[in-house]
Order: sequence, then structure tokens, then C-alpha cells
Amino acid sequence: MPWDRNQLAARAAKELKDGMYVNLGIGIPTLVANYIPEGMTVTLQSENGMLGIGPFPTEDKVDPDLINAGKQTISELPHSAYFDSAQSFAMIRGGKIAMAILGAMEVSEKGDLANWMIPGKLVKGMGGAMDLVAGVKRVVVVMDHTNKHGESKVLKECTLPLTGKAVVDRIITNLGVLDVGHKGLHIVELADGVTEEELRAATAATIVD
Repeated sequence: MPWDRNQLAARAAKELKDGMYVNLGIGIPTLVANYIPEGMTVTLQSENGMLGIGPFPTEDKVDPDLINAGKQTISELPHSAYFDSAQSFAMIRGGKIAMAILGAMEVSEKGDLANWMIPGKLVKGMGGAMDLVAGVKRVVVVMDHTNKHGESKVLKECTLPLTGKAVVDRIITNLGVLDVGHKGLHIVELADGVTEEELRAATAATIVD
């Protein structure tokens, strides 16, 4: 069976390393906060001005003043720090964030990322994604492999407006894990019960091995 949202987040959490500063994008990536391995110190950054994000709070612990960039309620930790947007983006643009785990609408075989708008639909703007993909050291995308029509979201070329060109290092989908190489994508891992043939059939991009 393909991975569900929580399994995707748990797999993405395996990308974390002790001592990392990491930004989690809107959607499935926010769930990664619930799967940080025990004993590992990872500091999560939110571009709306918080460093040190805890797991999602239980209903009785919700603080409406504590939200992430996706407007979800979050919890704080003893070492949490708060600051303005200028400082937040100085961290991102200054290369202080080791990794961003982001959602996507499309990713190309070259690592191009489209994750901020669909033409004709109302959007509020690109947000911090453009700065994140340009400033962090590693970009991991977490998403469904196909859209609701069964069409691949892992493409030779993105059809939607780009967030960044050649910025994605690793793609984690509900079917498996792919790395972006010079000549195409490399299969790293298959989701439980998914065959290589199924993964290839669902991928419009070039898979080189």
C-alpha cells in the first residue's frame, strides 16, 4: 500500500540529523514535527518568527497566539525563541537553515519546484518558499505522486509557475523516494508494497536507474 500522510511525514523525519535547524512547509511537512526521533535535537524554524517548534498541541493545550506559517496552532518548547520577520528571513537568506521540507504541486526531473499557485485560483502570494529554496542547504519535497486525476506530479518539465529552478534534492511521495541527479531521477526507496514498475508507471519524469 502507498504511504499515507502520517507515514510520509515519518519517512521525511528520517532525513533529519541531530543538531539541525529545519523549516517545515505547509501541509504534510508540518506533521514531521510529530516524528522527530527520540533523543535527537532538531530545532524547527517557522518563517513567521519562531525558532523551536514543538509537536501539535492536544485540544486542552491549544494556545491561539501560537501558530506556524500555515496558521496552524503549535506548541512551544523551553528553548523557543520569537523574533520579527526580518530576523527570520535573515536566517533563511543567510544560509543558517540546514534543510527545508516542503510540499509541492509539481517537481521536475531537474529539481524545479512549483508549489505556490495554480493559474486562475486565488492565491495570497508566494510566501517564504522562494527564499527557502534559495537559501537553505538542502530541499526535500513531500507530496502525493499523482494528482486527483491520477496524473503524475513528478514531471519532465513543470507546467505551473515555478518557485525555484533546480532546487530540489530529494522527492518523497506516497510511492517512494527519488533523488534528483544530473540526468534524471534515481530511485532510493519504494513504499511498502509498491513495486518499481508501479513507481515508474506513475512517473512522467526520466528515471535513470
